[in-house]
Amino acid sequence: MTQRVVVAPFVLFALFFCVRAFSQSLPDVATVKDLPATEPPSPKYQRISPIAINSAVHSKADVVHGAPASTIQPGTFGLPFSRANIISVPTFGASFISRGKTWQLNMMGTAPWNGDSTTIPAHILAVSLRLQNDNLVTFTNVSVTPFLTPALNSPNFQAANYSTGAGIQFADAVQRAEFFHKMKAGWHTNLHPATVVHSITITVPRFTTVDVNGFKTQVQTYFAEKATDGHTVVFLLDQFFNQKIFNIVANEISAGRFSTNALNIALFPNTFLFSLNAEGGVGNCCTLGFHTFFTDSGVPKESRWIFAFASWISPGVFTGFQDVTALSHEISESLNDPFVDNQVPAWQFPGEAGTCQDNLETGDPVEVLANPSFPVHVSGLTYHPQTEALLQWFEQKSTSTAINRAFSYPNTKALTHGATAFGPLTCP
Repeated sequence: MTQRVVVAPFVLFALFFCVRAFSQSLPDVATVKDLPATEPPSPKYQRISPIAINSAVHSKADVVHGAPASTIQPGTFGLPFSRANIISVPTFGASFISRGKTWQLNMMGTAPWNGDSTTIPAHILAVSLRLQNDNLVTFTNVSVTPFLTPALNSPNFQAANYSTGAGIQFADAVQRAEFFHKMKAGWHTNLHPATVVHSITITVPRFTTVDVNGFKTQVQTYFAEKATDGHTVVFLLDQFFNQKIFNIVANEISAGRFSTNALNIALFPNTFLFSLNAEGGVGNCCTLGFHTFFTDSGVPKESRWIFAFASWISPGVFTGFQDVTALSHEISESLNDPFVDNQVPAWQFPGEAGTCQDNLETGDPVEVLANPSFPVHVSGLTYHPQTEALLQWFEQKSTSTAINRAFSYPNTKALTHGATAFGPLTCP
């Protein structure tokens, strides 16, 4: 499993289906009364291994399991980096040389130097929650509906003006920044149409039975608080969430609402995941999103459904994270690393010596900074998508070939030089 590595005598705890999770500045909800965490909650993201769907996906899509990317039918990849036998979104190959090695990458869209424009549908699953109250009789509804129109009107799907182009979407603007001097002017990767393909409600029991140190233990499934805008904030047990969402995605695939040619997104209302600690209490918190793909492991043709989970974030919940910060993070990372297998030379997080990561997760280096988001005015509102690290940052070189020699975008001052090498080419 790939995870953030800290070279220090600390004990590392693995998260359920989590390949990595990172902490950053403390959120405003660090003082919540109803979240008895053993460590202060902080916003973070996960890296999820590809999910293998039952081979009978079209007749029985309720059986899924996580599997490392290296075990997902490697023989069906075709020639290296060609993805000739993969049925999925269009991708192109890129590469760079760093530390004496050529690093091969696959990204969503078509090659910048060809100048073509690619349109990829965005299929959105709108997920509301029905929380069982502590009396175990009544329920509280937490609807995603108030956030759907704002999310669809956000810079992720609507056109705004950037230094990399006028009237373009946020993730497209970021990609154009890193290939600015290699692309032809007409090169774009667009998410269109952005469509809510299904709306569902998940019933969340007050308590869930899980395994804690080999014993079946009843734990609280969720904790809830109010954001400053009056909306309910839900801290949800990741084990419960993963089991539910993985099976829901499999069902959406079976029903044809999620497709291989689309970026498939589950949007939740102020829903942030926590893990249990070794004693069965609230441990690591709070995950805002992740991206991965689902596969049927087919031979000779393998189908892959690119998937991202993200939560809308009400103002005041997390410092520096608001509205579509998580959604933009996951969309940009999906475009840059759709098959979660783009390896880069091991790097350290800015200002955090001894940490290690060795994959192309463009949002991660910025999420630990004091000001990760970048204000964008569109649809009559100000949104807060997250600044992304550019490909040139991962090259670990002193100069950048991106627009204006930047290492991050749209805030070109967020990262002012290439990544600091960890040491070895890969993390321990």
